[in-house]
Amino acid sequence: MMDSLFNPSSIAVIGASRDARKVGYAVLNNLVQCNFKGKIYPVNPSAKEVLGLTASPMVSEIGDPIDLAVITIPASYVPEALTQCGKAEVKTAVIISAGFKESGAEGMRLEEELKKIGREYEIKILGPNCLGVINTGNNLNATFAAGMLPKGRMAFFSQSGALGIAVLDWAIGNKIGFSKFISLGNKADLNEIDFLEYFVNDPDTDLIIGYIEDVVDGKKFFEVAKKATKIKPIILLKAGGSEAGARAASSHTGALAGSEIAFGAAFKQTGIIKAQGIEDLFDTALAFSGKKFPLGKRLLIVTNAGGPGIIAADASERFGLQLPILSKESLTAIRPLLPPNASVYNPIDIIGDAPPERYGVVLNRAIHDPNVDGILIIVAPQAMTATVKTADVIISTSKMTDRPMITSFMGEASVRESIERLEANLIPNFLYPEVAVKGFKNLCDYVDWKNLDEEEILIHSFDKEAVNAAIDNFLKAKRFQIGEEDGANLLSVYGFRFPKRGLAKTSTEASRMAEKIGFPVVMKISSPDILHKTDIGGVKLNIRSSKEAEESFIEITTNVRRLMPDAFIQGVMIYEMIRGGREVILGVTSDRTFGHMIMFGLGGIYVEILKDVSFRIIPVTRREALSMVNEVKSSALLRGIRGEKPADIDAIVECILNLSHLVTDFPLIQELDINPLLVREKGAIALDTRIIFSQLLKVS
Repeated sequence: MMDSLFNPSSIAVIGASRDARKVGYAVLNNLVQCNFKGKIYPVNPSAKEVLGLTASPMVSEIGDPIDLAVITIPASYVPEALTQCGKAEVKTAVIISAGFKESGAEGMRLEEELKKIGREYEIKILGPNCLGVINTGNNLNATFAAGMLPKGRMAFFSQSGALGIAVLDWAIGNKIGFSKFISLGNKADLNEIDFLEYFVNDPDTDLIIGYIEDVVDGKKFFEVAKKATKIKPIILLKAGGSEAGARAASSHTGALAGSEIAFGAAFKQTGIIKAQGIEDLFDTALAFSGKKFPLGKRLLIVTNAGGPGIIAADASERFGLQLPILSKESLTAIRPLLPPNASVYNPIDIIGDAPPERYGVVLNRAIHDPNVDGILIIVAPQAMTATVKTADVIISTSKMTDRPMITSFMGEASVRESIERLEANLIPNFLYPEVAVKGFKNLCDYVDWKNLDEEEILIHSFDKEAVNAAIDNFLKAKRFQIGEEDGANLLSVYGFRFPKRGLAKTSTEASRMAEKIGFPVVMKISSPDILHKTDIGGVKLNIRSSKEAEESFIEITTNVRRLMPDAFIQGVMIYEMIRGGREVILGVTSDRTFGHMIMFGLGGIYVEILKDVSFRIIPVTRREALSMVNEVKSSALLRGIRGEKPADIDAIVECILNLSHLVTDFPLIQELDINPLLVREKGAIALDTRIIFSQLLKVS
């Protein structure tokens, strides 16, 4: 079906107009002026001819088969026009018309009608409320934007029509080539997943970039993207993700999560490169335009200006790149050919008066040097700098190597011709050195991702039936939130360790149980109605004697009866008091797009104030679980500093995996906190937990 969209033999423009102010005119004019090779049929009941082409009053009267219909008429007439397309066996429709779900209730009703018609007649729909489609390979420009994109090997899709127009204008002005261009519009049918699947198999496309605000099916998007990025780079700009305060999440994890967090996690796990803005989207794409990828992270910087070279070196360190020194043989060869005051270390500073030949001396050695994976050439134009000839030296050297060469010809007017020559020869140029360094870093990251072996989710045998029965009982009793005692019983089945514990219903029982567990102990009120026990005096720590246990029982229950007289009190839980170890937090929350996410972070201020946490979409692999731990800035504290013994990282990873298994098996868990999880030198013990179940699922 995508062939009829990108490579139609015939196109009908429904709403084709002779009025140059109307969209129907612009679309038809683009098809004609861009020399689309297929047949073009204007559809206009009030005209016999439009732009020199014979017009028909309706699609059904054209008489010839139609692959693609482009609809530009007012929204209220679109359902009838689409029905006529169905009867005429049109395969695909691009609905440019606005006035659908973006405009309110009536528009939403019309859009649902379009979906129904599309399903009935098996018509694929792009839009509505979209800019249209471009395929530079066959001169197809079925949009109302001015001008045709230059040919290239980059495919672009955008959920924003306005951004799409801006990108078109930018690409034409800067001679940036594209293979395909798609405006998604309201995504009534075709969406970003369809185009990812198409572009990854498109022989005319090497790089996929896009702008999205949401995705239609998070799980399918995740699955498709993870496979696609192993074949071609995908760079996406995601907007509209700020959800601060959008919902009242009652767990720590839920409060720290959000749509932007979920998309960030999904991009990491699928290998999508996330752009930070429009400029970064195209800067990142530019780095990939060279089609050469490094074997490692060793970047050689060659510059004719000390300051920009230092800036590039600083950026390299910030991005985790290596700055290698050329091999002894290379240094011996280039030293006699450079000025005495040149620096032959990295960055190699060949001095401000450097002629093109001096760049050639270094580059001709660097492309063969075993210590170098990629080269950044910085040219700061000075009075004596022959920028065009320098560009020619770089181009000729680049043709002799598979290692990526990126440039930063700084400035504008004096380097414009040089930049055009470089980019025409697939050598990316960046205005600023630090942006060029980031481009190289993105190439390295993509190579790492592409070379990463697929890791399977290991299957564990937990007692699912016991957990299922327990959850059924909670839900039948309309208990959609459970605290530490019930939560501990449930999590224990999935491999979590908790302190020795027991329930006391009298002060005497409390005394005996505390003796049995062993002092010191912790005592907490046990009630399904109370989740925040500390707030009402329901917790006592460091109980050291039988007498103190009896007194604490009385004090705790008295506090609760006074402050929450209607709460059902089961008794007081007695816990072994655990000392030592590092406090971390594990949690789960549910995202509306991708489903469940798992969170890891250090406890205390690292969560509450610094929000130093990491997230991944569930299920997670062991490698992903370890990357979650390594990702938080405070993870160095777990490895031991200033003589402290390290915490058991493997135990944390195992807990993350077990939690992932639990939520995969029981997706009705909506939110969950294990806070804190105390990680010792060997092993980890959960001290407190809270679980919230979804109320939207049926109770079995």
